Amino acid sequence: MQSLWMVVASFLFACMGVCVKVAADTFSAPEIVFYRSVISLALMFGLMRAKGIGFATVHVRSQVFRGASGFASLLMYFYAIAMLPLATAVTLNYTSPIFLALYFSAFAGMRLRAGMVVALAIGFLGVVLLLQPTLASDQLLGGLIALGSGVISGVAYFNVRELGTRGEPVARTVFYFSLFASLCSALWMLLYEFHPVDLHGGLLLLGVGGFATLAQLAMTRAYKRGKPIVTASLAYTAIVFASLFGAVFWGDMLPGGAWIGIVLIAASGVAASYFSRAESVTIVAEQD
Repeated sequence: MQSLWMVVASFLFACMGVCVKVAADTFSAPEIVFYRSVISLALMFGLMRAKGIGFATVHVRSQVFRGASGFASLLMYFYAIAMLPLATAVTLNYTSPIFLALYFSAFAGMRLRAGMVVALAIGFLGVVLLLQPTLASDQLLGGLIALGSGVISGVAYFNVRELGTRGEPVARTVFYFSLFASLCSALWMLLYEFHPVDLHGGLLLLGVGGFATLAQLAMTRAYKRGKPIVTASLAYTAIVFASLFGAVFWGDMLPGGAWIGIVLIAASGVAASYFSRAESVTIVAEQD
């Protein structure tokens, strides 16, 4: 079942989160984003050369916009992982399908029907439940940053969808995102103290970039060959893996109210994905 590749991707994304959280003890978030992006850039360069995909694009403006939104989301997500329990940061970042549905409504002509409104309301309730019982006053900023990463991730995914409809190969979009993130994070690093990379730190940073790239490839395979709604549902197994890793490595034990919030956010994200895809099909049919 091709959709099961999403479980592989979720496991790899959770592994990336562990590496980010450990690396954050030594490196700043811009440094981690830089090394993650450079490693991904090198891997995508090799992949594009191997597949004979050209680097030239006629969608420069869209690629820049996708790169900017993706970079901002990634930077905020890595900040949040360093500040919060891993499961909380991952869950708040995974609110992106909820916001993506709103962007479809605002910019792609999708109508917010009753099912979508209910899904969005459930997602909002889940966010409230997750933030309130698990965030101490010193963690509120981290929670808002994590939620912001979900908001901007929705923008990035909307941009990816738009580039896909214009015929832009996925590998080229990932390549330019990695290039944009590498350049921006390199400039951002100038505002922070640069930390030398030893063997331990190098292995952690290699884990961040390697796990992220492999996860992206597994996720792409799942969405390309699997059933979209099943794949979207399985994406939330990343929260389960993150919760297990958080409990094992840091002793993070989320209270019952937080788990209710996680379940609601996951259910809302799956429902939003379902209604977004169903509505997109309707829009295409009407245009034809």
